[in-house]
Amino acid sequence: MPTVLRIKGYRFFFFSREPLEPSHIHVEEDDKYAKYWLNPVSLASSFGFKAHELKQIGKIVEQNSPIFRRVWNEYFKQ
Repeated sequence: MPTVLRIKGYRFFFFSREPLEPSHIHVEEDDKYAKYWLNPVSLASSFGFKAHELKQIGKIVEQNSPIFRRVWNEYFKQ
């Protein structure tokens, strides 16, 4: 479960057994969780985060999506 980024208390990561899904990033903070598709960036699912938190996380994902996609592609050799 490679961690790609830690910022503002959030951990951005992906699972190593998901190469067949479109590129995405998981986010967690404490017991809250979300998943964002990367191309285009959109919320796939969430649990526990409030709307204002998802808005902030969405901005972080947008800003860092080139890094997330690069790491995804390097990891899964795409």
